[in-house]
Amino acid sequence: MENQYDLKSVNLPYLAGGALKLIASLLEGPLQGLLIPNLFETAGITRLRKQHFDEPPTNLPIHYTGVLQTDPASVPEALWPEKPSQGKGFQFASIHDFAKAYRDGRTTPEDVAKRVLDSIEASDSSNPPIRAFIAINRDDVMKQASESTKRFKEGKPLGIFDGVPVAVKDEIDMTPYPTTVGTSFLGKTPANEDATVVARLRAAGALLIGKTNMHEIGIGVTGQNPHHGTPRNPYNINHYTGGSSSGSATAVAAGFVPVAIGADGGGSIRIPSAFCGLVGLMSTFGRVSEHGAYPLDWSVAHVGPIAASVTDAALTYALIAGPDPKDAISLHQPLPTLEGWENVNLKGFRIGIYRPWFEHAEEKVVATCDAMVKNFEEMGCEVRKIVIPDLEANRVAHLFTIVSEMLQGLGKYYDKYHREHGNDVRVNLALGRNFSADDYVKAQRIRTRMIDHFVRAFKEVDVILTPTTAIVAPVIKKSALPDGDSDLTVLTEIMRFVTTANMTGHPAISFPVGYTQSGLPVGMQAIGRAWEEHQLLRLALAAEQVVERKAPQVHYPILGK
Repeated sequence: MENQYDLKSVNLPYLAGGALKLIASLLEGPLQGLLIPNLFETAGITRLRKQHFDEPPTNLPIHYTGVLQTDPASVPEALWPEKPSQGKGFQFASIHDFAKAYRDGRTTPEDVAKRVLDSIEASDSSNPPIRAFIAINRDDVMKQASESTKRFKEGKPLGIFDGVPVAVKDEIDMTPYPTTVGTSFLGKTPANEDATVVARLRAAGALLIGKTNMHEIGIGVTGQNPHHGTPRNPYNINHYTGGSSSGSATAVAAGFVPVAIGADGGGSIRIPSAFCGLVGLMSTFGRVSEHGAYPLDWSVAHVGPIAASVTDAALTYALIAGPDPKDAISLHQPLPTLEGWENVNLKGFRIGIYRPWFEHAEEKVVATCDAMVKNFEEMGCEVRKIVIPDLEANRVAHLFTIVSEMLQGLGKYYDKYHREHGNDVRVNLALGRNFSADDYVKAQRIRTRMIDHFVRAFKEVDVILTPTTAIVAPVIKKSALPDGDSDLTVLTEIMRFVTTANMTGHPAISFPVGYTQSGLPVGMQAIGRAWEEHQLLRLALAAEQVVERKAPQVHYPILGK
């Protein structure tokens, strides 16, 4: 294929404070017609509307046409990792570390629960507050911890997750909490039941700490939230965590939990993982049940783990992945596996790189990711040049898709509560109300084309590598607090590499590959074939052997130093 790279950086005005509030009000009112044409021209929407795509629409990127599953299933425990990762440098406390500490009698789930709760309270009393969590029910956490401690005393732990602290993004139902989706007006009553992902964690004995903060309704990727406070990046509290699963990444990097659950409709697991030096896995579309996740963006939505290590991401994936009769889409899958994921002999493993795309990032990001590519070559990988056309069309198609679906997901709430959103969210939703049915259908035609491009590429390579983000975690500007800001220039840089996998439904992982001179993490993304999550974890595990991990500036050693 001819090189047709067409993504461009943009330079759009930064808005905050009164100016942002004014623009939001104008876009919601009768004068919006004066602003929309220029905004749509700048955003590339007008140009895409003039283009034609002949492919039939793909409304859901389902990659499996075999016999439908009928029963719930996950990765067999015989294939679960038996030991923690052994990387270089700073060591985060792992799921295995908690499990061993309980079995050795060095501590109990009750002691751990108290330390976690006290640490979170201390972090929110700091200046500025870390704000990893939206809600914590201390009585519920201690009740879980007491029950887990009792099981250990009786010699009957439920398994490796028993008593291990885990946090859950407040986009996913978990009793006894409401689900606010980061807003001020949703979630006035507790969830009726756990989401399937939460139910699987609870059944395994996980100590469910609370609901983590997030960028409001997941429509932004910095993590700012004017209602619940903006989470801070533990590697530098003056920088964003990334979003929208911002609190989940903060909770892991700060040491409160070894793993947290996030959700990803446009990079929302992978971006905060990259910014916070963590591992974030977005599985194949339909691999992990969406039952109990707020219906925001159903054709691009994924639930998955954000973890301190590749092994902890693999363990959590093993537990939560697999068919669920409560989610019909999840029945369209071969059974999940981790077979061969620990084999870090990469001889013959084929890596694809689309150079113009890969290098469209800050110099320090490209250099750090290129260094990891050289490491992979030394491990035996074969690097091949590939071409992925139509990336600009995909960018706008994803915008059409996710914002249109979010507006539908909000449904009756929009008219009554739209002014209660943060100002950046108001702007994005107001623009989305000017999208058309033609825009949405065209986006699904583009989805079909993008799937074809990726399937073609995967005939030549096993994975496709990019940086996760084109920049490292940006500074939280004083003008952005407390009411938020709108910086579409930065947003474009953050999202450049992540939305293709959401549109095509392929699995993708972000893993740390180094740090800037100022100590901010750099993440690399690997996109894989449908249902080959184990290959992504394998590649990330190989990277973990050579990357010197650094300690966050803010970190609470729950198991002690």
